[in-house]
Amino acid sequence: MTRYDEIGATYAGTRRPDARIARRIALALGDARSVVNVGAGVGSYEPADRDVVAVEPSGVMIAQRPPGSAPAVQACAEQLPFGDDSFDAALAVLTMHHWSDWRAGIAELRRVARERIVVFTFDPAYLSSYWLVRDYVPEIAVLDEARFPSLAAVMEAMGGAEATPVPIADDCTDGFLCAFWKRPLTYLDPAVRANMSSLAVQPAGVIEPAMARLARDVGDGTWAERNADLLACDEVDFGYRLLVA
Repeated sequence: MTRYDEIGATYAGTRRPDARIARRIALALGDARSVVNVGAGVGSYEPADRDVVAVEPSGVMIAQRPPGSAPAVQACAEQLPFGDDSFDAALAVLTMHHWSDWRAGIAELRRVARERIVVFTFDPAYLSSYWLVRDYVPEIAVLDEARFPSLAAVMEAMGGAEATPVPIADDCTDGFLCAFWKRPLTYLDPAVRANMSSLAVQPAGVIEPAMARLARDVGDGTWAERNADLLACDEVDFGYRLLVA
């Protein structure tokens, strides 16, 4: 059983792909015609105009893939069931931190991809400065700084990747951890939190008082005063990176 067999039952409801991020990923894939999407989940960011095969270890996630999605193989990143150079490109979107051995997973992406590897991930160096972590749930930093490898290490393992910042818009539709940076009350919704692994795995004794403090701070204006610099922005760099090798 994978983590998402336990926490991913409603994933498709709040993790809808953001069109701006999708465009960046499509451009990064270049002219690749065949793509393996590793850690594919419910199919977000899979290009509809290419030949895609999805790889996902969680049966719960595979069951939420919409009709007409690319065919999905239940397998893990560390042991891809394909021969060498089977695809033009390998894609991995916000998944590497869930792999049991990220180096083995990257090696597998390099093995099966003929032309390029595209990885959308997160630089853990930014994590502790995000207001949700800094002011309310610092336990996230303890978890994610351990499971997110450094960007430099990933780029080296990919064989020398280029990193492009992906700023997050204030109306981002994909409900990952920093998506609601300008919509703080959204984090009070248990359905939203359930589909962010960094929050979903936190015990109630951590989350409930943190969310109570957040609701109070939004209500009395403390949150807005503390984050006035963000309120003036339409998009912000929170450390999300598109790596291409």
